[in-house]
Amino acid sequence: MKIALIPGDGIGPEIIKQALKVLDAVSNKYNVEFTYEEVLMGGIAIDETGVPLPEETLKVCKKSDAVLLGAVGGEKWDNLPGHLRPETGLLGLRKALGVFANLRPAILFPQLKEASTLKEEVLGDGLNVMVVRELTGGLYFGEKKRVGQGNSQKAWDTMIYSVEEIERITRVAFELAMNRNKKLTSVDKANVLESSRLWREVVTKVAEDYPEVTVNHMYVDNAAMQLIRNPKQFDVIVTENMFGDILSDEASMLTGSLGMLPSASLGKENPGLYEPVHGSAPDIAGQDKANPIATIMSVAMMLRHSGGMEDAARDIENAVSKVLDMGYRTGDIMQPGMKQVGTEKMGELIAGEI
Repeated sequence: MKIALIPGDGIGPEIIKQALKVLDAVSNKYNVEFTYEEVLMGGIAIDETGVPLPEETLKVCKKSDAVLLGAVGGEKWDNLPGHLRPETGLLGLRKALGVFANLRPAILFPQLKEASTLKEEVLGDGLNVMVVRELTGGLYFGEKKRVGQGNSQKAWDTMIYSVEEIERITRVAFELAMNRNKKLTSVDKANVLESSRLWREVVTKVAEDYPEVTVNHMYVDNAAMQLIRNPKQFDVIVTENMFGDILSDEASMLTGSLGMLPSASLGKENPGLYEPVHGSAPDIAGQDKANPIATIMSVAMMLRHSGGMEDAARDIENAVSKVLDMGYRTGDIMQPGMKQVGTEKMGELIAGEI
């Protein structure tokens, strides 16, 4: 399996290093070979090449079986023009790879219930919510324009979706629901937005092909409230790009920390893109404080979806659970009576359990 590595900025290189420890353990256990090619993207690419997404990076990623990303961005590049921002490189990579389905599982390990900001009676015996976010359409990719000067300026962003775009992401969500609890919630703003009315119509039509799945529709503002009020009502959530961006970050806090949330971005044929949901956290970069679990769990998703290695993926997830059972915690999920460890040690422990 050929993997393109993008360590990126901030804590990115540190957490990718731990992911490689885990992949080495999987390689030894299953006698499989992983080959890596490291490429630049984000702030470091701007510093070294002048652009956030060099052509060479795109070439390497497209000929790989999967792309594993650390994180991009940081205050250092915040004042650059929009087309030169590190995040523009990430949007460009997603578009170039054609990865339209972003899978963000919000899993609350039972060992971390106290790390969540919600009460135990709301969380029950843990959570496992899958947010399926459309990734290459909507406001983030629609026409953007600013006109006028000074106080007379106006700006707009266009949210645009086609039937094809909505149908393909919806089918991904239904297929996931079929392999889980056969329950799907489609989130939109159909009481206000025409694009959401089309979204709801298409989801309703696709649902006819999946009669075993129970489907309900929910406005995004209500969904945001319900995630906090009663998160256990959700299993698979499907929604458009911006709503998915916001709701998946909200869902991440149910798990106790952004440092626990992996993601997979999938298309039809090109390699999948795997990355933790959290940012580059430049304030703790190089201090052995970052939580590598989100990146390690992203590796599990990579082996499952791009490598067809279900047993290895489960091994990684079980290893994370075992290490948490033993009481080890990074600072972001630290609880009284537990043993605090750094980025390096957490990676070693999880790899050791595999």
